[in-house]
Amino acid sequence: MYRPNPVKQRLAAGGSVFGCWLNMASPMAAEVVGLAGYDCVMIDNEHGPASLLESVGLMHAVAASGASSLMRVPWNDAVYIKRALDAGVEGVMVPSVGSADEARAVVAACRYPPAGIRGAACGSVRASDYGLCAEHYRDTAADTLLVICQIESVAGVDAVPEIAKVPGVDVLFLGPYDLSGSIGKLGRFDDPEVAALFDRAERAILDSGVCYGTVPSPLRTTAQLLSAGCRFVLGGSDTSFVRKGALAEVAAFRALVRGG
Repeated sequence: MYRPNPVKQRLAAGGSVFGCWLNMASPMAAEVVGLAGYDCVMIDNEHGPASLLESVGLMHAVAASGASSLMRVPWNDAVYIKRALDAGVEGVMVPSVGSADEARAVVAACRYPPAGIRGAACGSVRASDYGLCAEHYRDTAADTLLVICQIESVAGVDAVPEIAKVPGVDVLFLGPYDLSGSIGKLGRFDDPEVAALFDRAERAILDSGVCYGTVPSPLRTTAQLLSAGCRFVLGGSDTSFVRKGALAEVAAFRALVRGG
């Protein structure tokens, strides 16, 4: 059901938001994490296997909990963004935004004319409750949608001050893993050059005044992120929850057997 976006409202009021990733394309897993109390879920259509139709099923599962359903789209692609928005996501994350022009393209893909280029089907899509609130959706969608640009490269870090000036960008989200890869040191978080680049990116976002988002990593714990001023944190994923729980239970059982 179309509604004011609680995540966007909380961030606009200066609050913090905690979410998790959905990578399993499983409505039951989505329902569990929604009921656990996360503010939002990020349906990962960049690295996850879910189709748009399967993603709608995930949104159905999450809806009962009140959590917001957001989606990371595969790329800065106006066609895919349009379909994701029509499916009813309350926020969209676009990977690897490296310039103000690319950020403007993201926002344009999320806005109806004359503010953008999004194709209009307000009379029938799920986002407008299948047309039941078509005019209201048309007139307010830009105000309720959360727009997140990922900063994942040296070029993106350099462009943060200009990206932050693009009207309509709500969150700048650091991707530590790809950021390390952009200097040829993928996942080498103990490398001083990687740490320095992350520090520079974090400071640039905080100085920009746009909401800072990222994931906990060896570079920053959740507590350190909150202390630094990060207000949009995406923690674990449905896959990591299953993996960690399964490994822990198996390890505990093996220890009991060895101890016996």
